[in-house]
Amino acid sequence: MAHLETFSTAGLEPRRKIEFWNDMACESFTPIVADPVDLDSFTGWLARTRVGDIRLAEVYSDSQWVRHSHQHVARTREAMFFLHMQLEGESINRQDGREARLGRGDFTICDSTRPYEIIFEKPNNMFVLGIPHEIMRRHLASPESIVALPMSGTNGLSGLLSGFLRQFWRQCCEGFDPATAPRVTHAILDLIASAYSTVPRARAERSSLATAHRTRIINYIEAHLGDPDLTPSRIASACRITTRYLHHLFSQENETVARYILRRRLEECSRALLLPAQRGRTVTSIAFDYGFNSATHFGRVFRARYGMTPREFRRHYQSQEVFCVTGRNSARITTVTA
Repeated sequence: MAHLETFSTAGLEPRRKIEFWNDMACESFTPIVADPVDLDSFTGWLARTRVGDIRLAEVYSDSQWVRHSHQHVARTREAMFFLHMQLEGESINRQDGREARLGRGDFTICDSTRPYEIIFEKPNNMFVLGIPHEIMRRHLASPESIVALPMSGTNGLSGLLSGFLRQFWRQCCEGFDPATAPRVTHAILDLIASAYSTVPRARAERSSLATAHRTRIINYIEAHLGDPDLTPSRIASACRITTRYLHHLFSQENETVARYILRRRLEECSRALLLPAQRGRTVTSIAFDYGFNSATHFGRVFRARYGMTPREFRRHYQSQEVFCVTGRNSARITTVTA
């Protein structure tokens, strides 16, 4: 029978709870950092198993923000595609400038070789299917082009796949014969390929082209976050597109260029505020490193996002570090609650 492992944060102290939760998430999927909205009351539960080369897991958690950053990508040892299917609740899955909002039964795919994030605004329950790159590519052409595309869990072939995965996971929990793994995994992969074959070609082509543009834009922004003169016109010029098209790409994700830049600057500042190597630096100097040119403005927007001033934030979270183990490699990550 397939071996099912379960893990829970129940009964753990808050600091140990987040250490344990991040350890289990990294070990089960790929290097990530999970930031609970409320550390003290956070509850997480995870069940996992393998069927052949495919990983399967069910995750229940309270509100949290999960990030697989550029730094995590650099430490990723196995290239995986992750199918995220919402069992209960809702989630927002973002990758390559796209955003997939999932409700019950809906699913999307994320790629571990590129940054992504998942936002759970309320308690939720998610099923995760991990498929190695080389296996996915045998069944689906250019899977990297369909990341973060939302797929309905109620209609057509995508609905059929959603129902099949639910039933298969129930069987794994009750006891699954590993001898049938090759046939079952082949059936799952064929269903995934069939479900994504229903995506209109025009939508896929537009999506692929838009993805290429968004990737180039995001890379440029990330490389120039510290430049206070980073403007839409400058970004558009560097990426050889019009400013109008730049704004259009961001509007498709219910985002604006300015909001994205501000969010990323605040995220990097919040991370830097907690790094041991930065403890001797002032809040203002860190803010100026990431493109802010007014301490007053930085303090105002930081408080609006995190609910406290940068100095309060630093004092409150400075000691909260988690140790994320990924096979034989490990890395110390600082948690930040947004």
